[in-house]
Amino acid sequence: MEWIYGRQVARLALAPGARRRPQRLATTTAALTAIGRRPPAGLPVDIVPAPELDRLTGTHDHQGVAVLVDGYPYAGARELVAADLLVVLDEVSDPRNLGAVARSALASGADGLVLPRRRAAGVTPAAVKASAGATEHLRIAHVSNVAAYLKELQRGGFWVYGAAGDAARSYVDLDYAGKVALVLGSEGRGLRPLVARTCDVLASIPMRGPVESLNVSVAAALLLFEARRQREAR
Repeated sequence: MEWIYGRQVARLALAPGARRRPQRLATTTAALTAIGRRPPAGLPVDIVPAPELDRLTGTHDHQGVAVLVDGYPYAGARELVAADLLVVLDEVSDPRNLGAVARSALASGADGLVLPRRRAAGVTPAAVKASAGATEHLRIAHVSNVAAYLKELQRGGFWVYGAAGDAARSYVDLDYAGKVALVLGSEGRGLRPLVARTCDVLASIPMRGPVESLNVSVAAALLLFEARRQREAR
């Protein structure tokens, strides 16, 4: 089990439909009032001082509340082949970036998020906090081989679009209708060569000035909400 923390995290962890069942709530009186959600019937609630939450969570970033949950229940990668809109991250190692991408994915209506099993951030309490609790409602899967999984998606009818800073085509010129997987690479080097070659199309986000790239979570949000805009327009 592990403690996940933060007021918005607690709101979503206690909301109906969360992917894991809360086992215990530890909170200050002020935070319990602020989250504005009645704990589920039968959930043990401990009113504790902030230093005790520091000890439980290992951080001062808990905002006065923490929820004890089981380890994250990763979805099956194959079940996501039946989805319509996915995000695939290629070796993104910062849990804060993972969390921010998960937040945009859930907010934009994406069906799931796929991560490499190795050399990448997983759903840790830090990632949950950065997602503002979105991880608790988004299907997130692990795969052993990203390129092989992209080929499986293609066989399942997906168009696979990779984000690459040097691509000639703009992300707004892509067709996001139908089954689409958006693939984004690591914070430093972007997509690995084999993953990039596996994508059907590579696209960039046009930028001005000396800035060469955007944070991976910002890039993911732009692609996801462009996909949503196109889908709603149709």
